[in-house]
Amino acid sequence: MALVHLLLLPAVLLPLGHSASVNVGIVNGTVAKPHSRPYMVSVQGNRAHTCGGFLVSDLFVMTAAHCWTDKGLDKAEVTAVIGAYDLKSNDFERIAVKEHHIHPEFQYPPYSNDIMLLKLGKSTENSKNAAKISISKLSKDIDGSCSVAGWGRIKTNGTTSNVLLETNVDVFKNCGKFWNYTNILCAGGKKGGVCQGDSGGPLVCNNTAVGIVSFTEENNCDKPTKPNVYTNISAFMPWIKKIIEHQ
Repeated sequence: MALVHLLLLPAVLLPLGHSASVNVGIVNGTVAKPHSRPYMVSVQGNRAHTCGGFLVSDLFVMTAAHCWTDKGLDKAEVTAVIGAYDLKSNDFERIAVKEHHIHPEFQYPPYSNDIMLLKLGKSTENSKNAAKISISKLSKDIDGSCSVAGWGRIKTNGTTSNVLLETNVDVFKNCGKFWNYTNILCAGGKKGGVCQGDSGGPLVCNNTAVGIVSFTEENNCDKPTKPNVYTNISAFMPWIKKIIEHQ
C-alpha cells in the first residue's frame, strides 16, 4: 500500500482523520522466482519506476489512477516495462504508453475509484516473459491467503528493491470496520504487505487479479494498525470491458 498511497509522494490529510501518502513496497516479503509473475509491469515515468501494474490483455495494463495524477506521469514520458524481474538488468521490453484511461469517478482524496487502464503502443502477444492475468468478476468468494508483489520499499522510509519481491497476505472480510470507503478490499498489513512504490500492483487470489494496490497507513508500512487497501476490480467490470473491447 493515516493513509499512504503507494507512490513516493507527500502525505495528505484524509477526512477520516488519518493522513495518507502514496508509495508502497513489499514488507516482510521474499524474492520472487525470476519471471514467475509474467503479468507484472513496472510503470515508469522518464524511465524511473513509479508504480506497479499488470497485464490484463495484450494491449492494456491495469494500475491505480493516482499513479497518473499524483506522480506527474502526465508530464513525463510514460513507458511500461514488460517481462521484468530485475529492473537494473536489460532483460525486459520497454513499451510506450499510447493512452491512459482514468475512471471518470476517481477522486484523490478521498481515495475512491482508484483504477486506470494504460493502452500500450504495441501488443505484448509475442513479448518475452510476459503474459496477461485473469481479472475477477466476483468478489464474494475471495477468502483466505492471497499474494502481492512489487518493486517498492521494503520498510518505512527504506530503499526500494531492484528485483521483484512477493508476500502472502490474508484478506479481511470486514473491511468496512477499518476503512470507510466503497469498492475496496482489505488484505495484509500486520504480517507483511505493501509500502511506497507498489501502488497499482495486483492482489492475486487463485491466479486471478482481484484488487489493485491503492493505499495504506501513512509512514507505517512495518506495523500498521489497519490492513492495506486495494481497489475491488469486480466493481468496475462494465467500465473495464467498455475500454478494452472498444479499442
